[in-house]
Amino acid sequence: MEELVGAWWHRAVTRVADRSHPEAAVELPQVQRAIGMLFRGAGGAAAVRIAPATERRSGGPRGWLQRIAGAGERAALPRLEHEVLALPPSIAVFPDTALNRDLYLWLAALSAGMDEAAADPLAAGAGWIALNLAAGRLALQRFPGLRERHARLVQAHLAQRPNPQRLKGRAAEAEAAVQAALRASLQADADLPLPGVEVRPDEVAPLWLWVEHAPGAAPLPARPDAAMPEGGEKRAPGVTDKKRRAAQRTSDDRDGNPFLLVFRAEALLSWSEHVKVNRGDDDSDDGNALDAANDMEKLSIAPDGQTLAARVKFDLDLPSASADDLPLGPGLQLPEWDYKAGVLRPAHCAVQTFVARPGEAFVPPPALKATARRVRRRLELLRAAPRWQRGEVSGDELDLDAWVRLQSDAGPRSEAPAVHARRVKSERSLATLLLADLSLSTDAYATNDARVIDVIRDALFVFGEALSASGDAFEMLGFSSVRRQHVRMQHLKGFDEAWGAGPRARVGAVKPGYYTRMGAAIRLATLRLQHRGERQRLLLLLTDGKPNDLDQYEGRYGLEDTRHAVQAARAAGLVPFCVSIDDQGHDYLPLLFGSKGYAQVHRATELVGRLAQVYATLTR
Repeated sequence: MEELVGAWWHRAVTRVADRSHPEAAVELPQVQRAIGMLFRGAGGAAAVRIAPATERRSGGPRGWLQRIAGAGERAALPRLEHEVLALPPSIAVFPDTALNRDLYLWLAALSAGMDEAAADPLAAGAGWIALNLAAGRLALQRFPGLRERHARLVQAHLAQRPNPQRLKGRAAEAEAAVQAALRASLQADADLPLPGVEVRPDEVAPLWLWVEHAPGAAPLPARPDAAMPEGGEKRAPGVTDKKRRAAQRTSDDRDGNPFLLVFRAEALLSWSEHVKVNRGDDDSDDGNALDAANDMEKLSIAPDGQTLAARVKFDLDLPSASADDLPLGPGLQLPEWDYKAGVLRPAHCAVQTFVARPGEAFVPPPALKATARRVRRRLELLRAAPRWQRGEVSGDELDLDAWVRLQSDAGPRSEAPAVHARRVKSERSLATLLLADLSLSTDAYATNDARVIDVIRDALFVFGEALSASGDAFEMLGFSSVRRQHVRMQHLKGFDEAWGAGPRARVGAVKPGYYTRMGAAIRLATLRLQHRGERQRLLLLLTDGKPNDLDQYEGRYGLEDTRHAVQAARAAGLVPFCVSIDDQGHDYLPLLFGSKGYAQVHRATELVGRLAQVYATLTR
């Protein structure tokens, strides 16, 4: 009863002390697409992703109800980092839903000009207030239509701010400087004022119209000893969410001195009477890990050298030459795009092509054979179908587009205008290269009894069976990597090789390993396709995640390099297209391949059919 009454009291006082307006709340997923377009349209970096922010400590006065409820100490304030724009997961600041939505749009436009404003030494050196004023001036210059909305937001937010005359000391000075800057932002032509008091975001009440700029913040690199569960056993996924959290690197020196015995008073009387009991340890999940992380201002990450059973383990040492696949040729040196320096670094990646050692023949199950026959017949019919040749003098039907152009042309007309279309049989000139991601993430289970790598293997087999009947030239490669010095390309089937027992066996022998240096793989595939003489050259990429590697090829760096490689492939006359089975692919695939350059498969088991559908659409 005591716990029941306490829980009721906590909910009641927290609800009464809440100053937000939940009835007018706007959630981030509802406007994420719009603010993403606005952010990039205003000049924001294309590789910066939008993520929900976590609550951080905020300042400002609190009412007596908030002090009783323990509320008002933290807020999910907007923050622009190296590769992430963290926005509040929900905005209920104003009682008007339209104002809350306009606040999301304003934060997107404001954040887009942050980097440019920070490049100005006068604004950057003046602190948080001057930087937001300069970025806001840029946003209003680029989008004059936001001026009226911004004015409404400022007036509504000023009405909510605490009265500086009721504050004392430093709090009064900081609040007065912030409110003076907010009023100055409404003056379009006036010079930007430099605040006389330097104010930090955590010194004042939450200021929802401004963004904290942290350009140097970058994600922690992946540890080289982190990876797949031992023995391929299936483990339950860890507790996770999508919120952006602040982290810092630290070291764990608890075991630095091996001769120092940790004092444990509870063990003094247990030397002679040892009783086994179940004790909690760091390896057990008590269900409160996520709540504990939300309560922390900054997460500290330290390598401790332990290997607990619940942790994901990697074994990424390269195999010995006697156990590894057979290398083909001396390898290639390929460039890589460094977006920070804005240069294409020549000979930055070492790419080596391997072929699996001869092994057992691949025997597909009967269901997979039936799927391959069905897809094969579909592509055979597609190739044999006649095509419409338009703009002919005579034909089977009227070409409506040509007829409209003829009627709108005021010049002299021919006695036999080319306004017909007729069905003709034509031979395709097409070369396709299928690039499959074979990184270690494909060892995860797509269903209860099938891994992602098994689904990719089935898709490669069906693709080979279907294209061998179409008569189109095609090649299949797999790729993975261990840093830039060792990018591995797995040869599965070449352009000049017939589909048969050898390619089938190599497809059946694919296995997951290492990381995903996608840019280097796309550049090698581009070189292979550039040597082909077909009129249409298609580059299909099959992957289950975003580009990453052990070195700096992580986050925005890998995305920018992959994007540069895709653009180079298009400039070479190729048609790159990505088929992804990553649930979060919509966050970064439009950046890499464009809005129409990718297809997302929501169930891994549908990959085979979707791949055939994509191929039929692209080659129609």
